[in-house]
Amino acid sequence: MQVPLIDLKAQYAQIREGVEQAIREVCDSQYFVLGPKVEEFERRIAEYTLASHAIGVSSGTDALLVALMALDVGPGDEVVTTPYTFFATAGTIARLGARPLFCDIDGATFNLDPSAVADLLGAHCERDGANLVNKRTGGRVRAILPVHLFGQMADMDALLEIARGYRLPVVEDAAQAIGAELGDDRRAGSIGDIGCFSFFPTKNLGAFGDAGMCVSNDAELAERIRKLRVHGGHTKYLHDEVGGNFRLDALQAAVLLVKLGYLDRWTQARRANAARYGRLLEAAEIAEYVTPPLAGEGRHIFNQYVIRAERRDELRFSLADEGIRTEVYYPHSLHEQACFANLGHAPDDFPNARLAAAETLALPIYPELTTEQLEYVVARIADFYRS
Repeated sequence: MQVPLIDLKAQYAQIREGVEQAIREVCDSQYFVLGPKVEEFERRIAEYTLASHAIGVSSGTDALLVALMALDVGPGDEVVTTPYTFFATAGTIARLGARPLFCDIDGATFNLDPSAVADLLGAHCERDGANLVNKRTGGRVRAILPVHLFGQMADMDALLEIARGYRLPVVEDAAQAIGAELGDDRRAGSIGDIGCFSFFPTKNLGAFGDAGMCVSNDAELAERIRKLRVHGGHTKYLHDEVGGNFRLDALQAAVLLVKLGYLDRWTQARRANAARYGRLLEAAEIAEYVTPPLAGEGRHIFNQYVIRAERRDELRFSLADEGIRTEVYYPHSLHEQACFANLGHAPDDFPNARLAAAETLALPIYPELTTEQLEYVVARIADFYRS
């Protein structure tokens, strides 16, 4: 049996007619950059995420970049974040001349550990007038950037309490978490000062290329992001500041509008598959892997279904031989990347992140995954460990 990691062709078969009609509408209008389709998509995303404002941008990476630009993060600054995430989270910080200030993750949820953040800020930072200064580096700590990894929200209440105590804004990297919720129905992206989404094709809500979104409940921040995405000006050829070309294409917005109508049913299918995995893996009674925990009463949307596995790489190769595609998110913690060697971290500085990089494995979880395919995956995992 063949089990791909994700099957976008199966998804497209459900929505082909609607997508092709939406694309024809854009082609007939010849309005390809920003415009009515983008504005409609922004309104729908604002409603879906429970945010007051949504600003369409060119990618999830650019959403993070423009969010930090809107907060005036720049050279000499530092942003608290996780070392266990996709590169763009820390890469955008560095791209602005700032430094990522890494804190370890919670070993169960893989998300930024609030206690690690509190310890770092309390022990290593001090207030110097309006600035919070890292005593070791002299850098100004300017923001906290948690990631809702794999579709489960970070402990936002604890992180927000820390942020308020130190007067720091919070940027949510919700690239993998559209529709994820805390137990009181607050949704990813709308809780901090700015939320950033990616619509990369493999996301739960994926475009036909790159696309992203910033959301905020702060009208001034939202307006500044709108200006920054078009080279820092509201009026053509007049620029108040240096921004960038972070505009969302109308074709991508049109495709995403169609897909948005299916998102909740796709998310429910992912959650049903995750529950089925949990039952079957528990019944297999194999001690060498651990299923992903659910934190509290929130809504995990399972952009990925990630287990911890002993002999992870051997298991992955064995599953590949059986026609099952998996992925490692992420094989290297960011503090070990060559481009961040200047930060001076030792490999064991963030033990939970390093262990996650060595043990985690993402299994197929896409909505169109059949019961037979899922059962086949679990059976082959059990066979591997029993052998």
